Amino acid sequence: MLRWGAAVVVFAVVGAGTAYGISGMKRSDVPGLGTASDGRWTFPTLTKPPLPVGGPGPFATANAAGAHFADLRSLVLPAPKRAVGDKALDGSDGWLATKVFLAEFSTADARTAIAQKLTDQGLRHIAARGWTTPDGTHTRIYLLQFDTATVADEISKGLAGYASPTYLVRGADGYESDDDFPDAAKVTNVQLQPYVETKPYGAEQVRLGFVTAGDTLAMIVQSRKGQAEAVPFQQTVTLQSELLG
Repeated sequence: MLRWGAAVVVFAVVGAGTAYGISGMKRSDVPGLGTASDGRWTFPTLTKPPLPVGGPGPFATANAAGAHFADLRSLVLPAPKRAVGDKALDGSDGWLATKVFLAEFSTADARTAIAQKLTDQGLRHIAARGWTTPDGTHTRIYLLQFDTATVADEISKGLAGYASPTYLVRGADGYESDDDFPDAAKVTNVQLQPYVETKPYGAEQVRLGFVTAGDTLAMIVQSRKGQAEAVPFQQTVTLQSELLG
């Protein structure tokens, strides 16, 4: 099992209102910058968008709501090199219609129940991105933003059960907790519940993760014919968690 060392990506603040950059780590320790032989994808250089002057980060003591003050659309992980973008997730002006997100779930009953939860809890908007890499792995990332971290946490609890997700995501008849997800790839202050489709699976295998960071819940889905590899999923989840953290 691939480990990413004792630390994950470190973002250093250059100054108020400026972007954050990856620094202070060996290349082999940073998800996305490992060797090609370990199965990692090559992503563009990642930077956090600038905060408004005086705006706190989502985990700052002064930010009781856990709000992300940066534009949510700029916090979605970009596609890796050589990937083909999924135009269905581009949305309108970068915002995705709720019905497109709901289409990820297998049954009409699930879609109805989740739609009601999102309405009741005051979903603000959804930003998303998807891509397919040359090996056929299809990735979909959805960021759902709410008014407070408390609300996002409640939604997360309603979707992410401990042993399996509450509602099936299309493409799989059953999931189990991905207990092999390395601890070193998890991000401080960010809650993660990863799953993997159970055997026997059909033509494709699905991996699924729910990431909760402040007022935002991310749902990350990867599917691939035959088997969805663990390393690209771990890498994608970790980098997206860092952008939200």
